[in-house]
This record gives sequence, C-alpha cells and structure tokens, in this order.
Amino acid sequence: MTGCSVKCVGVVGLVKGGTVIGSARCKEFRTHEGRLKAAHNLVQRGITYLCVIGGDGSLTGANLFREEWSGLLNELIEQGLIDEDAARRNSKLHIVGMVGSIDNDFCGTDMTIGTDSALHRIIEVVDAIMTTAQSHQRTFVLEVMGRHCGYLALVSALACGADWVFIPEMPPEDGWEDNMCQKLSESRSRGSRLNIIIVAEGAIDRQGQHITSDLVKNLVVSNLGFDTRVTILGHVQRGGTPSAFDRILASRMGVEAVLALLEASTDTPACVVSLVGNQAVRLPLMECVQMTQEVQKAMDEKKFDEAVRLRGRSFENNLSTYRLLSSQTARSELPNSSFNVAVMNVGAPAAGMNAAVRSAVRVGITEGHRMFAVNDGFEGFYKGQIKEIKWGDVGGWTGQGGSLLGTKRTLPAKHLDKIAEQMRIHNISALLVIGGFEAYVGLLELSSARDQYAEFCVPMVMIPATVSNNIPGSDLSIGSDTALNAITDTCDRIKQSASGTKRRVFIIETMGGYCGYLATVGGLAAGADTVYIYEEPFDIRDLQANVEHLTQKMKTSIQRGLVLRNENSNENFTTDFIYQLYSEEGRGVFDCRKNILGHMQQGGAPSPFDRNFGTKVAAKAIQWISRTLKESYKEGRVFTNSEDTACLLGMRRRAMVFQPVVQLREETDFVHRIPKEQWWLKLRPLMKILAKYKTSYDVSDAGQLEHVTRVRPKESDASAGN
Repeated sequence: MTGCSVKCVGVVGLVKGGTVIGSARCKEFRTHEGRLKAAHNLVQRGITYLCVIGGDGSLTGANLFREEWSGLLNELIEQGLIDEDAARRNSKLHIVGMVGSIDNDFCGTDMTIGTDSALHRIIEVVDAIMTTAQSHQRTFVLEVMGRHCGYLALVSALACGADWVFIPEMPPEDGWEDNMCQKLSESRSRGSRLNIIIVAEGAIDRQGQHITSDLVKNLVVSNLGFDTRVTILGHVQRGGTPSAFDRILASRMGVEAVLALLEASTDTPACVVSLVGNQAVRLPLMECVQMTQEVQKAMDEKKFDEAVRLRGRSFENNLSTYRLLSSQTARSELPNSSFNVAVMNVGAPAAGMNAAVRSAVRVGITEGHRMFAVNDGFEGFYKGQIKEIKWGDVGGWTGQGGSLLGTKRTLPAKHLDKIAEQMRIHNISALLVIGGFEAYVGLLELSSARDQYAEFCVPMVMIPATVSNNIPGSDLSIGSDTALNAITDTCDRIKQSASGTKRRVFIIETMGGYCGYLATVGGLAAGADTVYIYEEPFDIRDLQANVEHLTQKMKTSIQRGLVLRNENSNENFTTDFIYQLYSEEGRGVFDCRKNILGHMQQGGAPSPFDRNFGTKVAAKAIQWISRTLKESYKEGRVFTNSEDTACLLGMRRRAMVFQPVVQLREETDFVHRIPKEQWWLKLRPLMKILAKYKTSYDVSDAGQLEHVTRVRPKESDASAGN
C-alpha cells in the first residue's frame, strides 16, 4: 500500500461530528484540468490508494477519476510534470467508496454514515415538542431534510408515531388534503392531544407540485381550525455528536474499505462498502450510482412504486410498516379473524419494548385479531393479569422507555397449569413474547410442555429485547442500541471532564451479565484503551501489560485513558481490584477514577434505531402469527405442535429469520446465558488496533465483491438499520 488519501463526510473523530479533515464540493474537480491537478498531487506523494467518503456526486467523480487515470498520467508526462518512472510506479489507482450522507439516499446500502446521528437530532426535537403537548392541544408540522430522498422523514414518522408523512418517492394520492384532515380529526376524537405531521423538504404531490410545511399548516388551520405550529429543523440535523451506531458503522466500514483496497487487483472495479442487514458487503460503485440515478429518473417519470423499489429493501420495509400502522381503514371495515393474540414483556426492561408492543397491537388489530396485553410477564400471566388492548390504548408508546406493560424475570415452568388455564379462559390463539433471556427460556418451557397442555399448541414467537444483546439466534436485540448510546454519552462526558486534568485513567463498569457486547462495542464507540470481558479470558500479566501501555500513552499528547470492564468478566479481577491495581501501578504517572454505570443503561428514551427496529420486527412477527394461525386452524380450533411454530425472530447477518427455539438450544450456553458464538467478538482486534496495540485483524469474514440485487424476495426482508 503506497499511500492512502481520505476525503470524509461523516464520522472521523469518534466524539466530533462533521468531518475533522474537512470536506467541500469542488467545482474545479468537475473539470478535466482540475482532475489533472489532482493526479499530479497524488503522484507527487506516491498515493495510489484512495478511500472516498461522500455522496453519489463524490463517488461518481472518484470513479471518473479512476477511469481517466492512465490518460492523466500520460498528459503529466507530456507536460514534463512527472517522468516515466513516476508514472510506472503509480500506474494503477485503486478506489474504494464509503457513503457518508445524512439523507441515506445511496442505493445498495441499508444505512449511510451520518443518517442515524441525524435521526437522533430529529427525534430529540420531536420528544421535546411532545412534552409541550401535555398542556396544549396542538398540531406540529416538522420539516426535515431530504430534497430527493424521504428516508429521514419516513423513519422519523415511524419512530414517533406521526399521523402523516410526506416524502418525494411516494406522493399522497389525489384528495390527500381531505384524507389527512379526516385522519387528524379522528385522532383528536379518540382523545389525542397532539398531532404530528412530518414533511421531507423535497415532498411533492402526484402532479409534481411542491408540498411545503407552510402549505400543510395552512390547510390544517383553514379546514380544522387546529392550533398548528411549524418547525423547520434545517442544518441542526447535520450537527451534534455522532451516535453510537454511526461510530460503529464508520469503524466497520473503514476496516472493510482498507481490506478492499489491499485486496484490489488491476482488474478490480471501484467498489463501495455497504451495510446489508448486519453485514458489510462490497458492491461495484457504478452499479450503485446508476441505481441511485434511476430512482430520480423514476420519480421524474412519476413511476413512484418503481422509485420505492429501487431505494432498496430497507426503505420498502419502512414504508410498508408505516402504512400498516397508520391504516386509515375504519375499524368497522377491518376483517374479523376470531383469533385472540396475547402480547407480553418478559425479563428486564429494555428501551424499545413499548414501540414493539404498539406495533404488534396495531398490526394485529389491522389483521382482524383481538389483542390482549399480559401485565408483569409470566407472573402476571398465571395470576390472570390479562386484558384486551385497543388501538388508542397504545398511542404515544413509541417514545416511552422501559416497559409500560410491566415485566418480570419469572419463568413459567412452575406455573404451567395456571398459565394454560388463563389461555383457556381468554381463548388465546397465539402468543408474542418480547424480552430477554428469560423470554427465550420461557418459550422453550412452554413449547416443551405442549405434550401435557394442548393450550400451548398455538403459534408462539419471541422478539429479543434486552440491553445485554445475549440472545442466541439474533445479532441484535431491541434496547441494546439505546444502552450503547448511554455508555458512549457517559464516556464522552467522563473524558471531557479530564480535558483540563492530565494523566488520568477512568475505569468504567458496564452491564451485560456474562455477555461482553455492551463493553466491547461501547468501548469501540467511545475509544477505549482496553475492554475486559468474560468471553476473552485475561490474567494478571494482561493487566500489567495494559498498565504499561497506558504508561507509554501518557508520554504522548493524549494524556488520558479509558478502560471498560463487563460486570461479570472475572469474579476475582473485580472493578475495585482493577481500579486499585491501576492506581498502584500507575502511581507517579497517572491517577485513576472509577465509575459503575449501573441501571442508567436500561433507562431513558429509546434511540431512533430501537424504536424503528422494535416497530418493524413486531409487525413482522404479527404477520407471521396471522399466517401460522390460518395454517393451523382446523375443525374449528387452532392446533399446532410442530417445532417451527414456536420461534424466535432474529437478525442473522443479512436477514430477519424465524428460527425454532428448540433448534437454538445447541447454540446456547445456558450457564452463562450467552450464545456460544457471537459475531461482535470479531470487532475486538479493531478496538485494540485503534488503541495502538500490536495485533492482527481477522480477515476471514471480509466481504467479496458482489452485484447490486435489484429485486429481493420479500420474505428475506431484513433491516438492521433504521
């Protein structure tokens, strides 16, 4: 690798937003003369590997630069600016792109760097606005960025339960003015004190006319007389501290980009590093650029369904889920399935649980089921704390933290007869369990008891929701993103507190039980020097080496250290022990402080990711329940005892997958309540490299160049991103 140049729009410094090294839209680079100057600058510095971070304009320009490279070198030789030897040494230019754009408008990736942070800014404003609604009956019209792409508007609408959303890819049907006003009026009549309408700045109607936030406000005021306010977020969406998701995404994409550059041959086309589900993939840059341009072409030609399809499966998923949850079908016109479906939370509270329950209830009602809420987990189940829950009962739940249904760790095994009796009394035809490891074990116990109790021979599905992210069968759990943001925010503040104090090391304990996910990924996002976890055993020699590493670091310009320890990483090397060891060994070089984050990691408002993830996963789970109920309804009753009707719905690499819980037994370490294999362990070498430890990075999981998939089967839909 003779050199590497990076142009970055997105997350560079872990804590700093924007771009540390600067970014610009360079008009001169659009000219041949400008690109000739750029080629000369690279050759002078011996740079032949280029990582370009930006939007489709930057990436298209980079690809053109690469295609012209040999011709540019010849021109430089002719002009006497370089010699033949320099041209030979720099004969090939390798380019890899990473997409940095808050609009998430680049095809081929589920998420672009910067989008999640922009969503955080938007949701912070929405949450602030919603608090004022406790004393005022108002309608708020929020205008968010998205001149050509409605992703921010659409996901914000999902994350806050907006009454209406306007996006350029799918303009409202003609007559939308009356439909919207009717929906707002119905919402008020059901007791809602607040209406939220989200408008993308590029929103249009079916005739291509611009729909502005002021137009929407005036319409609501003139037709309904509602007190209506407009908030235009503007460039505040670009600012602020990067979210945990963006820090991890940028780090993972950066590694993949470097690997792609190192593995590039003379025939390798310029590629872009993308995120599909939870997996980094490499796609030909120009295939992605062409598809992105096709979206705009489809919109110009008013082929809006085509535009949505070209945006990709993440966008399609979001739109279909929003439509499902904002169904304008009158309750009297809904189908009547005659099935009763129960929803419950089990285990410790996790932010995003309420968004999942809201989604499940509303999608279930839309499918024609009667929905029942079980309070306080399996304990409430056997005590009969079950009641029907209606559409309006879950209004405003999306942004609420914790578990409004109540949740406990009680397992069902000792109360199977009483739970079966309650299922019989309430005629429960299907069960949705949202929770952590206890929910998983509980579902295993219910499915194992099917031979004894016919009441359990119904479709049952579990959605992982736990800050620990320790559930087998799923890369991600609802709640863990919110916890990661709590950890990174706290670490940022702690490090900032040391800005005026030199030579200080902070020892921070995170939650997670025996699972080191929060500590490892939080450490990567916060820029930790060392992270101690159960899955990677350590001894006194490792501790000593870490102290020596920090001692050397104190001689540099960065005279502060950050050490994270998972709560159950080692029963003898406790947080107090490590604190005392570091304090003693660092005496005269640095001093130490310790902080146990505790249950603050479970609290707070859910992050945009957790709201969106919980909403979409729960909708998918209810749709699975509806299909399975129809398949298992025979002779006037629901009966099924096959393994595949007691499932866990989890994100596995690229797809959301329904997996029989019985088959996940072999993948589970029940003693330590963790999966036997965990994908995030592969991130640990990256963390050590960034902390300047000498180590190697496992490239066995590195991506291979693929092609853009234009039509994806709906059943394999997955979106780990927002």
